Amino acid sequence: MLLNTYPLLVSQDLVFYSKEVSLQSSVSVMGYSLSGLDRLTEENVAAAIAVVEETGLSRILVTDGAGLVLYDTRETGGAVGQYVLYTEIVQALLGNDAFSCTYEGGAFRSRASSPVLYQNQIIGAVYAYEYDTEQAALLEGLQENLLRLSAVVGVVALVLSGIISRALTKKLGQLLTAIRQVREGAYSHRTEIRGGDEIAQLGEEFNSLTDRLQVTENARRRFVSDASHELKTPLAAIRLLTDSILQTENIDRETTREFVADIGSEAERLTRITEDLLRLTRLDSGILEQAAVEDVLPVLEQVMRMMSLVAQEKGVDLTYEAAEGCAVRSTRDELYQVIYNLTDNALKYSAGAAVQVSLRKCGGQVVLTVADRGPGIPEEDLPRIFERFYRVDKARSRAAGGTGLGLSIVSDTVRRQGGTVEAANRPGGGAVFTVRWSAEEGEA
Repeated sequence: MLLNTYPLLVSQDLVFYSKEVSLQSSVSVMGYSLSGLDRLTEENVAAAIAVVEETGLSRILVTDGAGLVLYDTRETGGAVGQYVLYTEIVQALLGNDAFSCTYEGGAFRSRASSPVLYQNQIIGAVYAYEYDTEQAALLEGLQENLLRLSAVVGVVALVLSGIISRALTKKLGQLLTAIRQVREGAYSHRTEIRGGDEIAQLGEEFNSLTDRLQVTENARRRFVSDASHELKTPLAAIRLLTDSILQTENIDRETTREFVADIGSEAERLTRITEDLLRLTRLDSGILEQAAVEDVLPVLEQVMRMMSLVAQEKGVDLTYEAAEGCAVRSTRDELYQVIYNLTDNALKYSAGAAVQVSLRKCGGQVVLTVADRGPGIPEEDLPRIFERFYRVDKARSRAAGGTGLGLSIVSDTVRRQGGTVEAANRPGGGAVFTVRWSAEEGEA
């Protein structure tokens, strides 16, 4: 619509302007040629106009001051001797130049008039009329060309729109199909959208998301399976012991006490597993206390006092050294869990050797190390040591009373605090766990 209206309107306005300039100039010249006459008559008007008459005009009229036609170039149906009161002639007799132009019927119809003055007195009027079909034909030709161009542009736009729409809808269809399959649980499904546009980038992001979903789903299934297995083991032991008590007649008091003690141990194990699972759930959901700046030294001393009794029972030499001013952003309970789990783990696998705990400040970080002289960790198990329910020696871990969740709690807690935890083997034998936090200025 813009292509077929604006250029035509502009062209039409230009023609109107050129007509006004040329036609008004012609009537002004003819009016000037008559201004030397003191009185207009048919004879002197014809003589004067013959000198300056414009051959391109369709009709020329000259009237006296009353509107009586004295000169008319129309060959048939001339108006000489008649009164003509065209709007333009009336305006000229009132002393004004007048012009009008219309475009209709395939032609430009232009009209112009000008007063004839003698000694500043209006003695008549000159009127010119032009009927132009040539420029109208040019304008119609321009209109036809624009219509053809519009048709070509429209067809090309439709074809390109169809191609682009089909390509986009095809890509979107592939993406929607992939989303539906992943929604149904097919996390291994990947979409292949070629190109470098935004939809192709969206497909790549979708594949990355499904990769993470698949990893998360595998971890969830493994976690549920491991948790079920861990919970089933003490439950099966409790059921076996209770069945033994119920089904054994005349069981002596000492045996009953042993069975009940074993049931209590398994119940304590269930409690530890449940508490660790709840703690991991809180870590995953972020429902935890608001972190604040805490000094690690008092927490470390509290853990060491409590674990020293456990170390004495196991015959382990537990020592620690700590520097002051080691403050980090955390909660006291989280710091306690990290130090307790690492120390407890080291005591379980130290095999009667020494366990050293160290706390120091180094290069803008607070570093905690827990080292033991046990058998160490096999190299193939090091990358998975912080996975939930992962045990290097499953039989020995259960015998030691572990749940397989302690190191996972340490890893998740430290990462939530913005720190890091690493496990490695010591050159002289044993394992060492290193925790690093960003150091904070202690509160006054």
